[in-house]
Amino acid sequence: MRALLSLLTAVFVIFGLLAFAAVKPPDKLVFKTAMGAVTFQHATHVPRVKGDCAVCHDKLFQQSSTAPLNWKAGMHKPAEASKTSCGACHVTGGAAFASMGNCVKCHVKG
Repeated sequence: MRALLSLLTAVFVIFGLLAFAAVKPPDKLVFKTAMGAVTFQHATHVPRVKGDCAVCHDKLFQQSSTAPLNWKAGMHKPAEASKTSCGACHVTGGAAFASMGNCVKCHVKG
């Protein structure tokens, strides 16, 4: 009985891990802004956090392509100061380029 319980537990764990691994994030997310569309590329960001989705989800962003970013005009400085949203990494001295002076790296008009 104990062996059967162990086997069933192992099977559930394996299937749970396989189901979790099968969830593939969208390749890109496009956010419309007044300064031009911002395209978020998962392929660029995932390697930087060594595949650890928990670095951003759900601490900085909900894990949903339809969830609002809660990012409004004039939010760059507050997000950088509080290290929230994109400002968690995109800040002077952060893990990625600072947003100040680098508008066209994210915002594309047209």
